[in-house]
Parts: sequence; structure tokens; C-alpha cells
Amino acid sequence: MSASVMSLELPQSLARSGVMPLYAVVGEEDYLRDQSVAALRAAALGPAADTGFNYDIFHGDDCSVEDVLACAAEIPVFAERRVVVYKSVEKLPAREGEKLLSYFAAPNDTTTLIVVGVKMDGRMKWTQALTKGAVTVNCAPLRDAQLSAWIRQEAAALGVRIHEEATQLLKEVGNESLYAVKRELEKLAAYVPPDRTVQSADVEALRGTESGASVFDLMSAIGAHDHGWALRILARNLENGEAPLRILGALVWQYRRLWKMKEQLKAGGREGEAARTLRMDPSRVRGFLAQFSDVQLTHTFRWFLETDSKLKGGSGSAPVRVMEDLLFRLCGQPSKSASSAARVQPAPPVPRPSGSRPVSNVRTVTRKR
Repeated sequence: MSASVMSLELPQSLARSGVMPLYAVVGEEDYLRDQSVAALRAAALGPAADTGFNYDIFHGDDCSVEDVLACAAEIPVFAERRVVVYKSVEKLPAREGEKLLSYFAAPNDTTTLIVVGVKMDGRMKWTQALTKGAVTVNCAPLRDAQLSAWIRQEAAALGVRIHEEATQLLKEVGNESLYAVKRELEKLAAYVPPDRTVQSADVEALRGTESGASVFDLMSAIGAHDHGWALRILARNLENGEAPLRILGALVWQYRRLWKMKEQLKAGGREGEAARTLRMDPSRVRGFLAQFSDVQLTHTFRWFLETDSKLKGGSGSAPVRVMEDLLFRLCGQPSKSASSAARVQPAPPVPRPSGSRPVSNVRTVTRKR
């Protein structure tokens, strides 16, 4: 009988129901997939989980299905269970995957087979059988509220006290990978004294974010219809090694949040939360959001799709030209009323390590693995 559980809830589910013979660990977030496999391994093998006995890993692109099935059929050595992990199964051809059907129908009771993939093609017979017979562990990217809670939880585990604005900056990293957030938190734990709360300046210092080159500054340039300012930010990030597709991802992510904030304010929401997200004075929030009309936002997401296609080979133009064309569209007609007062002033420079990181570590239009 099939069941489904969120990755963050897996430890509690295992404590209630115990370990099952068949799991499908599926989702785009690699950190959650790895943590789920680790939790299943620990629950199935107990104290012997770290010894390596009764634990085997296979990959869909470099081993045969027959090898996986033979291993799953083996009797555990001096233990009640064995664990077999089968990763990258999305790379299996349909004909190879169908060799798993008989095992999915009657899995070995003394083996926990963990099938792991970024995505599953629901049209294939073997994936349908897996979904029907396995406990599915959902490892999709965390929603906004979940990500905030996860960052606070991980920070507390490292003994780090973190300010809300610093959490917002780390959420930008989290839209790319939770592993990236974990690394930043570990750096903060070593960098910030235990008796001090982590501030946004600390996060920017360790990330090497260059003042005046963030996605917030780029949005301000677009809102002010300042083509020159926007193109300078683009050039600075490209010079620092940022990929055009990553810059596009940063814009898509920020525009989605911007549209969401506009809807929240229309429904009676407060400027304070939007101000923290946009890193600006609350009194300027409504004026800033008004620079992005609903009609413009509708066109904007169509332009994003076109640009994404061009950057992935759908155009003969150089990527930098594709991004420049997008920024010209986003900035629209220069406005005489656009002035420096409309811009969000960048945070004061803070000491940082050598080297710099560009716009922001955010999720691209299609997740890269």
C-alpha cells in the first residue's frame, strides 16, 4: 500500500511506523534526498549503520538492474536488515526499468530498497508500480515559510543566533541549494562570536557580495528605468564569473516575490514584511512596487521564458547580448522622474574575504544538477 511523507517529517514517520521494505526518495533538493537516505539507513541498520556492512549503493547510469536485484535478494549478514540504495534512476531506459516490476510487486522483507531520483516519469510502468508499492519521500524544494524555519533550526543546531534580515539573505542561497545554506551557516558559526547575533552584514561579508551588485540593486535599477545602472550591474556580475542563466534565475525569483508582495498589500498586508524582503524603508515600499504594474509583470514572465530558451541554445546571439536585451525590455522607457531617490541605497561596505560573489545564489529557471 502506497504512502507519502515529506522529507522533513521522515524521522517522525519512521519512529511511528518503523522501516518498510521499499522507498522512493524523489525531489529536486539534493540535500533533502541525501538526508532522507541517511535517516532511512540509520533506522534500518541501527548502531551498525556506520560500519558499512549490509549497505550497498548503485547508480542507474553505471550498473545493471540485475546487480541491484541480486543484492536486494541477499540475506543480511549478522543483522535483521540490509539496505540497498539505487540512485539516479531517472536515467534508466524504460526497458531496463521494467526489470524491476517483479521485485516491486514482492520486495524482500529483510531488505530496504531505497530508489532515489530527481524526477520520475509517471508514464512508465515501472515508476507507476514503484509509486504504488513504495513509501514516497517528497524532497521538493522547501516553500518560503519552510525554508525560514529550516534555516533557524539548522542555525540553532550550530549554536548560531540569527537576525531576521540575515535569514532573508540566506534564503536567497537556499533557493539554489540547502547545501549552500549549510556551508554559509557553518562559516557563520566559525566567524561570528557565540555571544553575538548574526546580522545581514555578516552574511554578506562571508559570501563576498559586492555592494551595489545584488539582485536588490538590479531591481531598483529596473524600477527606476535606469538602463545604464542596470547594464553596469550586469557587466559587473559577468566580470565576476556569474553565469547569465544564474542572473536570469535571480530575476525570476525576485519578480515572483515582488508580485506576491503586491498581492499581499492589495489584500491589506503590512509594508513591514515587504520592506524586510526588499531591504528598504517601509515608507518607500508602496512607491517602489508601484513602478511594476500588473500588465508589465505579465509581459515580464513571457520575456523570461523567451530569454531562458535563448540562453539554452535557442538563439545565435551571445548570452551577454541576450541578457542586455532583456534588461532593456525590463527597464522600459526612461522616465524623467526617475532619480536617485527612487533607488534602494546599497548597504555600507563590510570587511570581506578576497574574491567576490555576484548577484545572488538563487535557483535558476531550471534547476541544475
